[in-house]
Amino acid sequence: MTDDWVEGLDPETRDEFDRYVEHARRKTTQEITGSAAFISIAPRPEELDVKFCLELGLAIMLDKPIIVVAFDDRDVPERLRRVADRVVETDIDTEAGARKLAEAINEIVE
Repeated sequence: MTDDWVEGLDPETRDEFDRYVEHARRKTTQEITGSAAFISIAPRPEELDVKFCLELGLAIMLDKPIIVVAFDDRDVPERLRRVADRVVETDIDTEAGARKLAEAINEIVE
């Protein structure tokens, strides 16, 4: 990688970035590879979550079933809805919501 934004990072920030990349390549990839499905809470679009984006990209590249949990009346972007195998709109802190998510997981991983 030359002449890109990474090269312009100060040494401390570059070290942090390199550690994050190594963690993603090893641990995060290993965890998603070993999972039956990728399940994650959708972030608010105005609060872009880089970790979610990285994990979603890995799940797509590893051809994992994708379950997106949306609560608090979150607006799930249309393209995310299209890539997800299931979007579960519920409050997982309630018994009914947890049951709804469990049912979706069971349907996807069977």
